[in-house]
Amino acid sequence: MLSKKTTKKRASFQVLATNATEVYIAGTFNDWDPDARPLKRGRDDVFRTWMNLPAGTYEYRFVVDGEWREDPACQLRSPSPYGGDNSVLVV
Repeated sequence: MLSKKTTKKRASFQVLATNATEVYIAGTFNDWDPDARPLKRGRDDVFRTWMNLPAGTYEYRFVVDGEWREDPACQLRSPSPYGGDNSVLVV
């Protein structure tokens, strides 16, 4: 039996968080786990990460020092059941 190979694409995430100690990303791609994916701080105070994701639509938020935030660079939004909006990524 042949298995279908799922094509994945690289998705990059970044957020400027000048005074932050730690930044994570949580979303539908990691069951909204706020500790699953840390971002790395660059010298410019921009925290970055990337992941390979299968085609689809994903909702996510950044967790900056424990505070859930929208991605200010993302134009697509979806209302969050907890208030505010989730950022939306289409891969």
